[in-house]
Amino acid sequence: MRIVYGDLEIRNAEASDCEQLAAWWNDGAVMAHAGFPLGLGTTEEKIAAQISTDTDDTRRRLVIAYQGRLIGECSYRVQSQGEAEIGIKICEADMQEKGLGKVILSLLIRALFHRGMARITLDTNLNNTRAQHVYERLGFRRLGVRENSWQDQLGRWQSAVDYALIPEEFVDFAK
Repeated sequence: MRIVYGDLEIRNAEASDCEQLAAWWNDGAVMAHAGFPLGLGTTEEKIAAQISTDTDDTRRRLVIAYQGRLIGECSYRVQSQGEAEIGIKICEADMQEKGLGKVILSLLIRALFHRGMARITLDTNLNNTRAQHVYERLGFRRLGVRENSWQDQLGRWQSAVDYALIPEEFVDFAK
């Protein structure tokens, strides 16, 4: 996948991106919301091996560039026929809270609906109200909250909010 929209580019992660991905994935500040406040402790080689198994029909790890600079990542995983689960992280702190997330998600969602997905799902930490606000502006419906459904790396119980989006309810911010 490769999407270019003004100064934004979303593209398949490649071996040359593994150094940056490892830096982000091993940074506890970047990964805390995903339950890894100590980082993943992974290597470029492990990430390259994961990326090498990606296909358009199963899963894609994608990188996000703004004005040629890598600023984050997103991904999708095909859950079943016609349904995909997505995720996003704007990893560079100076690029957060600039409205890019809703545009990036719009581009990814539009591409997935164009590829025949009938439903997009995601979940987020209940404490991540900033992300919830963005998802709801895009038209995602809150399906429910899973209270104390998982433990983070430090053993603290966390709750998750599940969301789903269908094409008719999608609000596209990348028009």
